[in-house]
Amino acid sequence: MIIFLYGQDTYRSRRKLNEFIARYKEVHKETLGLKRLEGRNLDFRSFRQEIETGTIFGEKRLFILEDVFSNQEFKDWFIKNKKRILSSSTTILIYETEKIEKKDRFFRFLLKNSRTQEFSFLKGRQLERWIISEFSRYRVKIQQRALSQLIDFVGPDTWQMTNEIRKLSSYKGKNSIVEEEDVRALVKPKIESDIFKTINAIAKKDRKTALGLIRAHLNSGESPFYLFSMIDFQFRNLLVVKDLLERGLPLYSSGLHPYVIKKTLPLLRKFTSGQLKRIYRRLLELDLEIKSGKMNPELGLDLLVTEI
Repeated sequence: MIIFLYGQDTYRSRRKLNEFIARYKEVHKETLGLKRLEGRNLDFRSFRQEIETGTIFGEKRLFILEDVFSNQEFKDWFIKNKKRILSSSTTILIYETEKIEKKDRFFRFLLKNSRTQEFSFLKGRQLERWIISEFSRYRVKIQQRALSQLIDFVGPDTWQMTNEIRKLSSYKGKNSIVEEEDVRALVKPKIESDIFKTINAIAKKDRKTALGLIRAHLNSGESPFYLFSMIDFQFRNLLVVKDLLERGLPLYSSGLHPYVIKKTLPLLRKFTSGQLKRIYRRLLELDLEIKSGKMNPELGLDLLVTEI
């Protein structure tokens, strides 16, 4: 039997991999039949020998092959010897963290001949349910507004999200409720430098560059909802910091992370208060249309760039 785990969300796929390993160890007290092989340097001749050689006590074996897609020689051999491999009593778990070309012959073979599970980035209600479930592990709940803020700050990165959930749960304690101010106080927003580049391009009315950067984000697997929320978040920060500067108030009173303030200040020279207010109002309008399903988020991003 072949099991195939892959996808961008390596936190959840790694957790599933560890579940398989734990289950094997629970059933088989001796773990001589458990082997983990790294694909880039995999000697497929040794692998073939392992497949064809049974264990002394006839123990069912589990072979884990990690990141094998970069090893073309192995992939070719695997497909050539598919009958022998598929008829083997050994369970082969292929775990891939790298990006896979959908036209890859080995990938198409695995889709047809394995128990496959893809781990794409969660979004929308799926991501919300996952976060709520993770908080429940610590016997902690989270308010809806706090949940939305947490997603705005972290996005679909489940590695960082898990750390933030653990930190918030530890801070609040069991049988508590995480509120919006807790998220703002404890969670560092995941700021990508290209977000600032995008906003800088928007400020200079360099639509071609701004749209190109947005496409690059989307092509890399970034959720359009997350990208829109980050742009919204940054313009909100610009408006807050601009207001504090004009009133002569200390910037730390904004409650923003020092890194965010540092990256925000150079952009302020490119906007007047009136421009920022107009842009932010438009962002709120687009956000409402997107969340109500009246507009595609990718179209909303395009409109934002072309209208400013």
